Amino acid sequence: MKFALFSDIHANLPAFDAFLADLDNRRVDAVYCLGDMIGYNIWPNEIIAEIRKRGIATLAGNHDQKVKGYAYELVTEENRAYLNTLPAHIKLEYQLNNDHLNIVLAHGSTRSINEYVLEDADEGYVQDMMAEAKANVLCVGHSHLPYHRIIGDKHVINIGSIGKPKDGNPMGCYVIITITDTINIDFIRFSYDIEKAALAIEESPLSDELADRLRKAY
Repeated sequence: MKFALFSDIHANLPAFDAFLADLDNRRVDAVYCLGDMIGYNIWPNEIIAEIRKRGIATLAGNHDQKVKGYAYELVTEENRAYLNTLPAHIKLEYQLNNDHLNIVLAHGSTRSINEYVLEDADEGYVQDMMAEAKANVLCVGHSHLPYHRIIGDKHVINIGSIGKPKDGNPMGCYVIITITDTINIDFIRFSYDIEKAALAIEESPLSDELADRLRKAY
């Protein structure tokens, strides 16, 4: 079983199109979105339309719940109704080597859509949270800072950001997880037309700083 996880597109259509082109060249069995389709750029409706067209299971991100401000007011009434129905978590249950493997997908954390699960988060805190969620593998977005951390026999994965990286690398990022008799995690980086996305911000009422952040990935 091989599946792709992506998150934090933030209405960046050039990045999203490049991601889909890259993904379509890889053989995956399922695709999941961990939220934040909207905000920070001008193409929220195009992003939502393509995700729905492809039938991609999607979580609610914290930005998907916002309604005020130019970037959020661009969302159509129909798409707002869709965003309001998105789940907070998705749990995938596997039978692996005669054991149960529970993979839990969340935007921020299993406790809060706005919580950051950073790479240096307290180990005991993360273990307690994963025990609550009965998670062997926890996959999150929200911080836009990709990492894979192993705590005992547990895996914590931040899948990075498609449309607004913050780790100093402006290339988009997503994850492919392959499950055989083991778990393999691959971080995929891809290039896209950053200038097209940045100029769209500068030509809109949005802050020009958001364009600078795209170019420099901070």
